[in-house]
Amino acid sequence: MQAKTYHVGDLRNILLHTALDMLAEDGAEAISLRAVARRAGVSAMAPYRHYSDKSALLAATAAEGYVNLHAKLREADESGAANRHLASHGVAYVQFALDHPALFRLMSGPRLEGDHPHLVAAGQACYDVLRTRLKLEGLSGEELEVRVLGSWCLMHGLAALMLDGKLVDKHVGSSDAIADRVMKAMLQGAICG
Repeated sequence: MQAKTYHVGDLRNILLHTALDMLAEDGAEAISLRAVARRAGVSAMAPYRHYSDKSALLAATAAEGYVNLHAKLREADESGAANRHLASHGVAYVQFALDHPALFRLMSGPRLEGDHPHLVAAGQACYDVLRTRLKLEGLSGEELEVRVLGSWCLMHGLAALMLDGKLVDKHVGSSDAIADRVMKAMLQGAICG
């Protein structure tokens, strides 16, 4: 394997994207600082300039997943038709999980060791897209918080069930169609009900 060339300021990004590639191909168990360094073509000690340990690298990887999910949720929010924004969020969330199963499992799996404020902030930014949408729907206070949590749980649960193959039925339709129908029925009913 040839060493990749990089500028000193790009090493963090190269290591992060190498970890994302390894995660998609082999799962989180395959990731170690040494393995990422070897695959990136840098010295075994190079990752320690940016990541103190495996947990820090995995947290950065999960945070990058949330950044990408945030972009998908924002895109869904901006392109959704009136009264379909919540369904669009749900479809985007489910599709992200199905497109990136290992990353989704890392993001939503057991808490990583250590303190990772950047990971918490990235996850919160995704949650806030939904909160902002529900505020625009006229909700506030405790009702807003309960509906945000309920909507997030529905999106996450639907994604996890589909990812685990628990909602596969060729007569029901594609994953997008299932997500769209379920999200519209449940979320729109929750807002209007």
